[in-house]
Amino acid sequence: MDKLEQEYLLKNKLEQDHAVMVRNLAKDGDDIVKSLTPQSAHLWHMASALCGEAGELFDAIKKFVIYEKNLDVNNVIEELGDVEFYLEGIRSSLEITRLETLANNVLKLDQRYG
Repeated sequence: MDKLEQEYLLKNKLEQDHAVMVRNLAKDGDDIVKSLTPQSAHLWHMASALCGEAGELFDAIKKFVIYEKNLDVNNVIEELGDVEFYLEGIRSSLEITRLETLANNVLKLDQRYG
């Protein structure tokens, strides 16, 4: 067997091993659905939507920084509002106040950076 064939077999085995690992480790969708409570479904919704909105905010900033487009401040405000909406959804579900969150963040950053 030549070097090219060996390399092909190693790559193929790695791909197969990885696929098996993912199948074994990934939680089954039916199990996830069965384990959902109204609160966990709400938190999942809020957190996943937060990620999407953070991506939209990032995209607006990227256009300004990387592509040197005019900064669409109205869009940034809109996306920040969407981020705040989903953060509040998470906080409310867990009975955490925004003030509690800010105070904790100030304390953490003060300890970390002085």
